[in-house]
Amino acid sequence: MKRKIFLALALVLALGATGFSSINVYAATNVSVENQTATASLVKNTQFGAVEGTSKDNCNVWYSIPYAAAPTGDLRWEEPKDPAAWTDVLDCTSVGNKAIQAGTDYATGETVVSGSEDCLNLDVYAPNNAKDLPVLVYIHGGNNQTGSSSEIEGSQIVVDENCIYVSLNYRLGILGFNALPAFQTDADSTGNYAMLDIAKALDWVRANIEQFGGDPNNITVSGFSAGGRDVMAMLISPIFEGKFDKAVVYSGGMTVADEDASADRIAEAVAPLVVEDGLAANEELAKAWLLSSDPAVVTYMKSVDADRLCQLMSNAGIRMSVFPHLYTDDVVIPSEGFDTTEYNSVPILMLTGETEFSLFSAFDGYFYSPDVMALDSQTQDLAKSFAIEYGSEMYRIFNAQCSAQKMYANYDDNIYICQVRYGSDDSATQIPMMGSFHGIFVPMLTDNHSYGSFANFDNTGYQNMATVFDSYLSNFLVSGNPNGDSLATWNNWTPANPVSLVLDADDSNAIVTVENTTSSYKQIIGQMEADNSISDDVKNLMIDHVMNGRWFSDVLDETYKD
Repeated sequence: MKRKIFLALALVLALGATGFSSINVYAATNVSVENQTATASLVKNTQFGAVEGTSKDNCNVWYSIPYAAAPTGDLRWEEPKDPAAWTDVLDCTSVGNKAIQAGTDYATGETVVSGSEDCLNLDVYAPNNAKDLPVLVYIHGGNNQTGSSSEIEGSQIVVDENCIYVSLNYRLGILGFNALPAFQTDADSTGNYAMLDIAKALDWVRANIEQFGGDPNNITVSGFSAGGRDVMAMLISPIFEGKFDKAVVYSGGMTVADEDASADRIAEAVAPLVVEDGLAANEELAKAWLLSSDPAVVTYMKSVDADRLCQLMSNAGIRMSVFPHLYTDDVVIPSEGFDTTEYNSVPILMLTGETEFSLFSAFDGYFYSPDVMALDSQTQDLAKSFAIEYGSEMYRIFNAQCSAQKMYANYDDNIYICQVRYGSDDSATQIPMMGSFHGIFVPMLTDNHSYGSFANFDNTGYQNMATVFDSYLSNFLVSGNPNGDSLATWNNWTPANPVSLVLDADDSNAIVTVENTTSSYKQIIGQMEADNSISDDVKNLMIDHVMNGRWFSDVLDETYKD
């Protein structure tokens, strides 16, 4: 059901020992948005042909609009091409293909393949009678290996934020990222095919979104998790210059991979298929061949069934070493990565939860290993809490603070940081074990989500917090500045004033603070070493097997030589 929009009724200031520069408490009223009754035409013209959508929940939706040709056959691992134009009206009234991907059937433990290589499509949501509205483009998460454009459904967003919402599918896994040398045939070659897909989709949005009521000169690109990391990569990519006007990054952070090391890992992963298909006597010979420039490698790779390919390098668990992607190839991403001085500067909003590592740590398979199972149950629980607490602190600063610190000197626009406290140990509303988990923001954008088993997000306090965030986001989409009437002033982040907007709620009220939440890897590692809740031996198990090698773990790994 459509979430009601609540008015801010109270403002309380608190200074001193709290360290807060301001606290805002928002209480509920029964004011709701009236339903819009006018229905816009569901047939829209695009540069490739007309498309027909459907009406849903006070908005109109066009599903699975092709923005590029199917990347199959000879077009596998090629730059995306325009789709063939069509003359009849294309039926876009139902959800289409997501990218082919492998998942796990948790009832049986078996690997399940779903999706299709024919996946270069996008969904457009628009309020009724939309005209000249800001456009929000969303890049889904899933480690660039899984996920779909349906990850965050847009019918509520376009009403709450008064915008056009576009969510897209793009190539995943090795089909989206392939650094093998045989494919690098000239100076402009790149293995970052998924990034080429996203660039192509943004071109489609610029060219066509006005037909759906969007302003082609006001496009905000956003993404969650892997999608957020992709957005961060867009900020340093020359091929994305001028393709968007603002950015929103949910739990993203800065990640890139060395092209040569990535090719080595991919060849290692593909080698068993080469042996299985009788092209090499053993995996060592197969790997060496895959790392060559032999054109036969391309022919072979394009012949392999996508069902086999999409299962490679799965279960990466936010570890780049398992599935490397976002290559620093000096084509899509500069060789110096985020150390570049050339950013595509646009107003940017970066959001993180306070307990981001809980999902990854709590369900890590290592907790079922003989090492851990040999510990008593209390020590097991304390070990898990240790990994979640300090892994989350590192993940929290990695997602936003560290990015701001690195980019600030070479970034020519405002940076805003938001931290969701709701659910964490310091929150007025705690969520046991999960805390302010990876994805805590999603129920603020839509009631149609999969996090209901963690907590009740329909309560008045969370919904008031969601309304506050909606207001900030709406303002940001319009102007690049989240501030507005009746909202706590959200200062942009600077080294001299490194503040974040912190969102929390009790049972009834949203609690909005502006705080300096700065920490450092040195400080967090010092806290870990001083923590006496578990022995040093158990700490080392957590550091070496659960916290190691993650996006946020570079300093930790260097400190403990992992």
